[in-house]
This record gives sequence, C-alpha cells and structure tokens, in this order.
Amino acid sequence: MIKEYYWNYINYEGLKKALKTGYVTEPTPENTKPDRKAWTEDDERHFVTLLESELDKVFKFQQYKSEEIVRRIQESDKDVDDVVTRLNNSNEARNSGRSSINPPSDEEFLMLEQVLSDIIADVHDLAKFTQLNYTGFQKIIKKHDKQTQWHLKPVFAARLNAKPFFKDNYDAFVVKLSKLYDLVRTKGNPIKGDSAAGGSQQNFVRQTTKYWVHPDNITELKLIILKHLPVLVFNPSKEFEEEDSAISSIYYDNPETWELYEGRLKKTEGAEAIRLRWYGGMGSDQIFVERKTHREDWTGEKSVKARFSIKEKNVNDFLAGKLTVEKVFEKMRKEKKKSEAEIADYEQLAREIQYRVITRKLVPVTRSFYHRTAFQLPGDARVRISLDTELTMTREDNLDGRQRSGKNWRRMDIGVDWPFSQLPPEDVERFPYAVLEVKLQTQAGQEPPKWIRDLTASHLVEAVPKYSKFIHGTATLFPDRINLLPFWMPQMDVDIRKPASRHFGIQRPWTSTSLSVNDTPEDDEDTDDELDDGRNARPQRGSANGGYEQTALFEEPDGNALDIEERIAAQPLPGDEDYPLYDSDDESFDSDELEEARRVGGTYYYKQLAKYYVHRVASGGFELVKALIPRPMPTNIPAPEQNGIAVMGNKRTIKKFQAPKGKRIHVPIRVEPKVYFAAERTFLSWLEFSIMLGTVAAALLNFGEDYITFACSWAFTILAALSLIYSLMLYIWRVDKIRKRRDVKRVYYEKWGPTIIGLGLVAIMLVNFGLRVRQSGFTRKEPSPGYPVPGTPSNGTIPGGRDDL
Repeated sequence: MIKEYYWNYINYEGLKKALKTGYVTEPTPENTKPDRKAWTEDDERHFVTLLESELDKVFKFQQYKSEEIVRRIQESDKDVDDVVTRLNNSNEARNSGRSSINPPSDEEFLMLEQVLSDIIADVHDLAKFTQLNYTGFQKIIKKHDKQTQWHLKPVFAARLNAKPFFKDNYDAFVVKLSKLYDLVRTKGNPIKGDSAAGGSQQNFVRQTTKYWVHPDNITELKLIILKHLPVLVFNPSKEFEEEDSAISSIYYDNPETWELYEGRLKKTEGAEAIRLRWYGGMGSDQIFVERKTHREDWTGEKSVKARFSIKEKNVNDFLAGKLTVEKVFEKMRKEKKKSEAEIADYEQLAREIQYRVITRKLVPVTRSFYHRTAFQLPGDARVRISLDTELTMTREDNLDGRQRSGKNWRRMDIGVDWPFSQLPPEDVERFPYAVLEVKLQTQAGQEPPKWIRDLTASHLVEAVPKYSKFIHGTATLFPDRINLLPFWMPQMDVDIRKPASRHFGIQRPWTSTSLSVNDTPEDDEDTDDELDDGRNARPQRGSANGGYEQTALFEEPDGNALDIEERIAAQPLPGDEDYPLYDSDDESFDSDELEEARRVGGTYYYKQLAKYYVHRVASGGFELVKALIPRPMPTNIPAPEQNGIAVMGNKRTIKKFQAPKGKRIHVPIRVEPKVYFAAERTFLSWLEFSIMLGTVAAALLNFGEDYITFACSWAFTILAALSLIYSLMLYIWRVDKIRKRRDVKRVYYEKWGPTIIGLGLVAIMLVNFGLRVRQSGFTRKEPSPGYPVPGTPSNGTIPGGRDDL
C-alpha cells in the first residue's frame, strides 16, 4: 500500500469483521470457538451498505487522482512547449545574426524531467492502487458468498460496472508522457524520421526475443520503457484513439493437412506462414499480404518477412486467382513512386503467395487481434520494442458445418470490439498475458543496451522463446484437429508473476514516500483462496500449498538471462540426468502414435497396432527378466505432489508434463546437416570396428590348427555380425528420429550396444586365455632327440665342463 493513499484503500479488515456474526453461546475454555449466529437479512443489508461506501470511496479517489494527473500533464505540456519555443527562437536568432534571446538552461530541462518523472511515478502508483483495490473487492465478495451462502457476486458485478474505477485506460497517459519526456530528454531536439519505421520496407530482418507480461505489470512496463524510447505514433497530428493501436491478422492454412502450422511449429527449413493484416478498425482499406519464411542458422540466411499492400475490395479476387498480379501493381507502376526493381520484387512475391494459396488450398483458419504499443526512435529500427495487450484469437474457418467467414477472406461479425463477447466460447481464445517483443538490429558482437538487458532479466517479464500467436491460437481453437502442441502449453497453468529480485522499476526523482510491498498477506482463514478471475486463479510460485517457487529459476541473479529450456539443461537434477521434462522420451511405440494411426485407419493402423503389442510384450518380458535377476533394489519413494518445476531453497523437483491423450508436446530441436553427418560418422566407426573383428576371425579360422582357435574364430565372427546388424539398425533408427525432430535421448546416448560388445570381447579373451593355460599348464613336453635335458651331465662328465654343449 502507498502511504499517501492509505485512507483511500478498501477497508478490507473492516469488511471481514462485518462478515462475522455473534456467537450462539459465549466462548469457554473447553469451547473457544462456538458456532456463530445465522446470517440474517439485517446483516446482509449492513454489509452491502459498508461495501457500497467503500466502492464509492475508491471510485471517487481514483477519479480525483486521474483528473489531477491530466491537469499536471497539461501544465507540463505548456512548460515544455514554452521551453522548446524559447530554444527554437534562440537558435533562429543566432543563425540570422540577430540579438540573442536567452536560451533555456540545462537546469530547466533537468527540472522538467524530474517533474515528468514524478508524474510517471504517480501514474504507476495509481495503476497499482487500482489493481490492489480490484483484487480486494473480488476477494471480499468471494469470502462473503462462501461464508454466508448469500450470493452477492452477480448483483455486485453490476455495481462495479456502474463505477468502473478498474477500467481506466492509461494508454493515453503513456502516449502523451512519452512525447513530453522525449522532448525533455533530448533537450528539444527529438530524433525525426519516418514514423512508420519500416512500414515502407518490403523485407524485415531482425533478431527478436519474446516475453509474457502479467496484466498487473503492463502499465509499469510501459512507463519504464518510455523513459528510454518514445512511443511510436504513426500519425502525430491526430489525437490518440484506442482503435489506432489495434492490429488484426488472418492466418491461412490447409485444414486437412495443417502443413503451415506444423512447419512453423517444427521450424523446418523454408517453413512459411501466410497472413493478411490490417491496422485500425474494419474500415481500413489497406490490407497487407505477408509471408514469413523460416531459415535455419546453418544456411547462413536469416528468417525474413516480406509483404505488399492491396486494396480490401481486391483481396477475394486476388486470392482466387481472378485478379492478375500485373493488375494489382498497375497503379503503383503508373505513379512511379517505386523503381522497376522494387515493383518486380513485389510482383514476384505476389505470384508466389497467390500460387501457394490456390495450389495448397489455403483458407482462413485463425485471426489474432491485439492493441500494440510500439516504442522506437522514428526512422531508427535498431531497437524496437512492442507490447501487445488484449491479445485474442478467433476462428475464421467454415469447419464443423458453421459458416464463419463464408466465401469471404475474413469473417465480418466481429471487428475491434474486444473482448468479442458476442462469440461462443469455442470460437474465441482470450490470451491471459501481454506479449513483449524486443527486436534488435545490432552489429556482430555488439551487446544490446544495458537497460534492455536489465528489463528482460527483471521480474516484470517471463521469457518464452519462439512464441507464436498463430501457433497458440490454432492449437487452442482446434483441439479436435491439432495433435502436436507447442512446448509452452504446460506453462499456461503456471502463474508467471515473480517477486522483485532486486530494486528495479519506477523510481521517483526525489525520496519516494511509497511504502509499497510486493506481496499482500493472505487472509488468516482462507490462505488458499483463489480469485475467480482466470488470470489470477493459477497456482502461485512459492506458495505453501505445493505451487511454484516465486524466485528466478535455480536462484539465478538474472532470471531471464537464459530461457527456461537452457536453464533446465544447464542444471539437471543430481543423479537423475535422464529424466525427461516433456513426455517425448519413449514415443516410438507410445499410445500417441496409436491414436494417430487409429484416425488414419486401414492397414496402417493394424501395422502400428501389431508393432505396439510386440513392443509391449518385449518390454514386459525384459522387465520380468530384470525383476528375476538378484540385484540390489532401490527404495520406492512416493511421487512429489508438485507440478512442473518447484524450487524450494536448494531442493528442486521436476514432474513430467503429460500431454492430453492422443496429443504430443513438440519440443524445439535444432537439426542441422552436421547432425546427419555425425550420425553417419558414428555408423562408420561401428562398421570399422565390425570389419576389424571380422578380420581377426578370418585370420584365426584360416591359420588355426586346433579346436580352441576354431571356437574363438566363430565367437569373433558372431560378435562382428551382431555388431554390424546392431549398428545398421541403430543408424536407421537415429536418422528417422532426427528427421522427425523427436526429442529422444537415445539419439545421442547409447549405453547397451558398447556395453554388450565390450563384455563380449572380454569374455572371448578370458575364455581363450583360460583354455590355452589349461592346455599347456598341465602337460610336460618331452625333450627332442640329440639335445640333453637341461641340468643333467653330458657323456658322464661334470655339468659345466668343456664337453658340456
């Protein structure tokens, strides 16, 4: 709680006391907590009166502070405009040789920056005040309904909507403060350039990292970024409206094969995504046709996004092939605003997209909608940060017998009217977080600015590499048709909020009077109470009830310096290195593939079914043999109750994420050509070893004279043949798994083959040595004729004499 706002917060403790009625009997030492009296209508009336007064208090204070901030921004706008005008007049006078006008000093700019920083801190505090009070009202209503069995939540929801203190949008504040702060920070000389900053370019090549942002941290994150980068406004002369920041995209795919979805998910070389995008409302006439192409790192190329614009009225004819590419760019060629080379590139792109849409039978499947706040220096695309809020995905297909888009390229029953309450639940997916994208264009070896490194490593964001709106929306909106899920799906059930691991965030220029804390104490009675709001109903990290630890994973000082896969890989569980994070380790004969084969049917299904049962029988027999062999047995330990990754002090536990039946979680695996070559080199090493054993066996067989040599040659021959067959099967299996990008540890680690071959060699050598010792150690050879037995006299002379030869 903020000290200055203390008396304007919801009186949560007072409302809790109002929920407690008197005892039926007086407490005694034997019965310290007797039953309470039943909740009556007078109790309900008294509680509602208190609740109404608290709501009115919070609402009026929020309105007052909001109006105060508006007035302060207006005053600062006048002050900044006055200082900038004086600066411009002074520069003009100096350039024209007239008498100099007193220019503003650095101290004036510094003072204005401090004033704006204080306003930014007030906006941040007001946003936190609003969030905390909204949480308090939600929790007290839930507690009331639970304890009294009188349902107040539906009625009070209407009261909240009548005084919507929690629905205040701070985007207008952010845009205005960004403009003023940029003027002051640059001392009246802001960087000017193309405000589209890339809108006129055809191709984009950037290094992009993506993060999730909890709704509680959105306003704070915007205020932090605007201190370093201004908000990118496409039309500075127009007053900011919420519709201006809306972006909608229609993604196309083949609903029979989902080839574009799987290609983008698996990150195969050359995988494409085709979408149609427009900015603003449904009345926008300019539609951008875009194609994203994924390039693997080993190719030496970067993934690229190419696009061209087309009039909305021409989209249907263009996608159907009725409108030729030359006709699309006819006007552009007449205006001569682009060179012939640029127009030729546009036409080539348009032909390729039109050909793919027609030949691959691509239709609209998923729409993504969000409000984007972009931070960038105009005309300078080296650092670009975008924050997408109110992200929502909707279905655009005509499957299941429902005509959503019909024969049009998009459905027309929705626009920018978020949250699209008119749609049925199965047609809409409202993403619970905002998506932060940091796009950098830095030279080789150059590090990003320090403030960006601090921001991405802070508690405000959660790194989710390779997150895709298209992949997430398609996977969630088509659960009956999509069986391969992205790797971040298990993370959706985890609260991404983390406590501040260090002092990072909005700071006032002077000594702050805020006594804010990161965590509010839970109720003494309902410590496990969760809000009904979906985004708050997830288990908290570090909660006492077996949730997730709310500190950076594995206690790293920079929590997001590495993404979650890299951090897990860097610190495996001691003694349990083979434990898989996702259920992808034993997928060859898993029931997932059986479910997929059942959908295909025919002989393919029966073949997979037979393979499945053979594998089950073989594995069962192997486990039976293992159980019968006398050996030390491990102590059974009950499975931990935590889900996912829990960090408690120095102890870590990991539970395998289980995909739904018939589905599989795809773990990103980078496969380069050198991986295939490495598998081939490994097979050639096995082959060389098998040939060496075969050569030894052939030599023993051809030059041996007794049964021991003959037996050893046969043993080496059998071992060489087994090694050759095993290595060939292993090579074929590895190449198949690499091609399918399956995360199976046996692709890289094989313990049985080398162990059996090594033990076989040791056994053959020991047996051979033992038989030879037995053959020569218990029989004494007779001396050859003409040679004396050592140690006996020759011709009766004394041993050692001159006649002794």
